[in-house]
Amino acid sequence: MKKQLILALALFVSVLSFAQKKELKTLEKAIKNNNFAEAKATATQLESMLDSMDDKMKSKFYFNRAKALYANGAGSFTDFDTAFNDLTKVDSKYVSELNDTKQFVRNELLQKANNFYKNEKYKEASGLFTMLFKLVPEDQFYLYFAAVSAIQGEDLETALKHYIALKDLGYTGVEKEYFAINKETGKEETYDKATRDLYVKAKTHIKPGERMSESKAPDIAVKIALIYDNLGRNEEALVAFKEARAIDPSNSELIVSEGNVQLRLGNTEEYEKLIKQAIANDPNNVELLFNLGVMSAKAGNITEAKKYYDKVIGLDSNHINASTNMAAMILKEDKEILKKMNSLSNSNADTVIYNKLQDDRKLVYKRAIPYLENVINSGKADADIAKTLSSLYSAIDENEKAKELKAKFGL
Repeated sequence: MKKQLILALALFVSVLSFAQKKELKTLEKAIKNNNFAEAKATATQLESMLDSMDDKMKSKFYFNRAKALYANGAGSFTDFDTAFNDLTKVDSKYVSELNDTKQFVRNELLQKANNFYKNEKYKEASGLFTMLFKLVPEDQFYLYFAAVSAIQGEDLETALKHYIALKDLGYTGVEKEYFAINKETGKEETYDKATRDLYVKAKTHIKPGERMSESKAPDIAVKIALIYDNLGRNEEALVAFKEARAIDPSNSELIVSEGNVQLRLGNTEEYEKLIKQAIANDPNNVELLFNLGVMSAKAGNITEAKKYYDKVIGLDSNHINASTNMAAMILKEDKEILKKMNSLSNSNADTVIYNKLQDDRKLVYKRAIPYLENVINSGKADADIAKTLSSLYSAIDENEKAKELKAKFGL
């Protein structure tokens, strides 16, 4: 009885193995004939037999299913994903053409990914670069290009996932660059070594050299921080900004971005400290100076705010926001003077004070006028600015200027 059972089991295994081989041949034939629909259907049938396959047959199954799903490049992104996972399960000692197939698919996908990128189809490019990385995981630069493409396609979540993976992998992208000067343009151009040497030999290029490229680690750290910031994930952004600044401490963009996160969280003192640090690195950055002016004004430090706005206008006379804010701050002094005037009586002594305050008001107007004229001269002023300036002209007896301004704006 025991012998009969063993014989029956052996016969069952033999029949099962025969069925597997038959289906595998059917799969291979369908692929050879480019009948990928039949090939995928056959692969589905074979999948249920995987547990009973030996390593050799499993390798052949995964290899052929990958080819069926890839379908000479016509498969879907989901099919590609499965196909590349299948190729990682193939043992080359059982499938001699594995490396050739990988190289062929790699070249095809790279060409398609580059074309997608050139045609601004960034989401598709990112997907293919991701698959290239799965196909050749030792070439981490594919994952970097996937992240860059995702950023271009405004797919921030995918970009963040890729950049974090690159950081965890310790990717730097540092490689040897070969360059030479183009004699016709006088510009430096970078090539692979063989191409560079060919151009130098042809005497179209001169002064050949080589160097190591810059590390992409700082850029990766910066991108992670900025993406967290854009996604409104404030606490994670602050941690990422500190990590990025440790790598690239002089990057003003990072300092300002971290400051903006602090401002969103209500940490105004930390914001001002960071902005001042950024200005120390970039003292003529008008936007940084303007932001400090705004923050100083909000904090009630008018003298400091005016100092920053004046510096902005000195660097950029057409900065209408700085000019508008300066005029507004100066004109606030008029309200205080008017309050004092309204508190006076009709006595002779108060009349003298009243007249003196009236002169003070005109001095305030004369200080504000040049800033409003800056806005008018920029060509970007609205009717409200024009009305304010014309009324100031009238108040200091510059009636012709008021008349011209009203005519210009149809007031």
